[in-house]
Amino acid sequence: MMKENEISGIILDAAIEVHRVLGGPGLLESVYEEALVCELTMRKLNVERQAMVPIVYKGHVLGTPLRLDLLVEQSVIVECKAVVDYNPIFQSQVLTYLRLTGKHLGIVINFGAKTIKEGFYRVANNL
Repeated sequence: MMKENEISGIILDAAIEVHRVLGGPGLLESVYEEALVCELTMRKLNVERQAMVPIVYKGHVLGTPLRLDLLVEQSVIVECKAVVDYNPIFQSQVLTYLRLTGKHLGIVINFGAKTIKEGFYRVANNL
């Protein structure tokens, strides 16, 4: 089983390839997300798109589940964005997702950035 850091390296390489082929900014977030799923799948990673995760509040399962853009190898949460003006709240959002799911690593990828290295943010929760 791969560790989160190894998975994140593969995700970064795949995101760079998607950005290189499709360009950015300019397309909808869903287009980049779908292309990233294709790229990660070609790299033999297990990817769930729009994964539904129940939210438990004080022992009660809420009627509205959490919807993750991508869950890679059942361990890394990926949130895809396609915005010109990045907001650090996106990282806080992913940290909330990590806490709710008990996962340790999340990634925000902003395909709206000039380069993926400028738009790639790792978020750790007790990693």
